[in-house]
Amino acid sequence: MKLLVTGGAGFIGSAVVRRAIADGHSVVNLDALTYAACLENVAPVADHPAYAFVEGDIRDPDLLARVFAAHQPDAVMHLAAESHVDRSIDGPGAFIETNVMGTYTLLQAARGDWEGRGRPETFRFHHISTDEVFGSLGATGTFTETTPYAPNSPYSASKAASDHLVRAWHETYGLPVVLTNCSNNYGPYHFPEKLVPVVILNALAGQPIPVYGAGENVRDWLYVEDHAEALLLVLEKGRVGRSYNIGGENEARNIDLVRMICAILDEMRPEGAPHDRLIDFVADRPGHDLRYAIDPARIRAELGWRPSVTLEEGLRRTVRWYLDNEAWWRPLQSREGVGRRLGVKA
Repeated sequence: MKLLVTGGAGFIGSAVVRRAIADGHSVVNLDALTYAACLENVAPVADHPAYAFVEGDIRDPDLLARVFAAHQPDAVMHLAAESHVDRSIDGPGAFIETNVMGTYTLLQAARGDWEGRGRPETFRFHHISTDEVFGSLGATGTFTETTPYAPNSPYSASKAASDHLVRAWHETYGLPVVLTNCSNNYGPYHFPEKLVPVVILNALAGQPIPVYGAGENVRDWLYVEDHAEALLLVLEKGRVGRSYNIGGENEARNIDLVRMICAILDEMRPEGAPHDRLIDFVADRPGHDLRYAIDPARIRAELGWRPSVTLEEGLRRTVRWYLDNEAWWRPLQSREGVGRRLGVKA
């Protein structure tokens, strides 16, 4: 199968690209190479004969028309997105432009190509989204595919809008789509502005480890390589028009997650231990959702998938990867906004 992967130089997108090539697919990686993208993420497959890279923006309809005409993909896996909640608080416009208008432009290009080729039944448009579109949970309960949307940040609102556009293009134009909403990802190649890499890198540097509020916010953590496997499974076997929630079945409070990482660092890099002495409770994020938790019953029952990596094992793999790959993360620390507090303008 030939896949057009948007955002394939990003964190989750690059995991999909690497896994797809390993599984025998051909991949065209379309990425605008914005601040969070890194071509080193796909270096392991860059010379593979089944891999091609196109630098470009999903908001450019002429570019998209050329890409579809040149490559005629069997499926689109749409991962290109602005994704950092704190940045969305400071600058929501970029999130509307990329996540909403970019998705619209991509849908139109895919629809035009699909119709121009006689509407092949095997074509798929896979839209990858987030559990944040469902809002915040209390102490109990889980998100299912029928949970009402209630986004609370500019980021999650922009992703909710893109979800609705994809559904509408299926219902109105018949475009064969599948959708997925995932829980928080972590793992190798995670851009160093998100919680897990921030904890690792600040601890290694002996710098304060910022924890919002009292650290009571709960997330369901999904190892990125498990996620890539699930995404390709949904693409190949998911029911058209269907959405699937993908969760790691690994809930943890932020403070507990941070302490787990510190304990792993104490073992793997004892210099500076105990690393949890660096924990610094800071003012909470505006509109910070209390808890996310996914019920993955549908993908388990229909497609037989469940995560294979526990949180403890995934964190150990992740910490080891960052310890072994300073040449990857060190240059990224000089990129705009990395290493300083964002999302405090509200």
